Amino acid sequence: MLLARLAKLRNSSRAERSELKSSTARIYCFLVKTKVTVRDFLVLLGFIALVTLVAATGAAFKPGAWYAALDKPAWTPPNWLFPVAWSVLYLLIAVAGWLVWREVGFSGARKAFMVYGLQLALNAAWSWLFFGRHDMGLAFLDIVGLWLAIAITMGLFWATKPLAGALLVPYLLWVTYAAALNLALWRMNPAA
Repeated sequence: MLLARLAKLRNSSRAERSELKSSTARIYCFLVKTKVTVRDFLVLLGFIALVTLVAATGAAFKPGAWYAALDKPAWTPPNWLFPVAWSVLYLLIAVAGWLVWREVGFSGARKAFMVYGLQLALNAAWSWLFFGRHDMGLAFLDIVGLWLAIAITMGLFWATKPLAGALLVPYLLWVTYAAALNLALWRMNPAA
């Protein structure tokens, strides 16, 4: 495979080789400029591990037959979309926390990381409440608290590192949608 790429590069035009060199140089400059150290990388892995633990609650409490039997609004997404969306969102959550840590450390953003931890705890609790206990009312209260915690985290992160705050926007939008879906399911299935 490497030999094929080298042969293609050798047969490519001067403009293509120049563009490749330019792209490679930009990537190298970005890595050097950002100065990602081994410690930075290990902390990023820690953030990823943390959100993976939260994600595990979603995997532990699956929708199952109870959820399949519920009356659902027409705008309910297909079941395959949830793990795809959450995988991307959890990665964004981890990177956002890591960016703030890189900017000011844990002690420099103590309040932000306390709320960050709270939103992760509320996130983990929702799957247990909704799919584990089948308590849509309590799950709705949880997701409202989650929404508020995400909004506060987003604001605190934005003040420290705007990109970190921006990375939480898709999370807030998805949880807004999930809260609306939770409420609709609760209202459509009062006896469930």
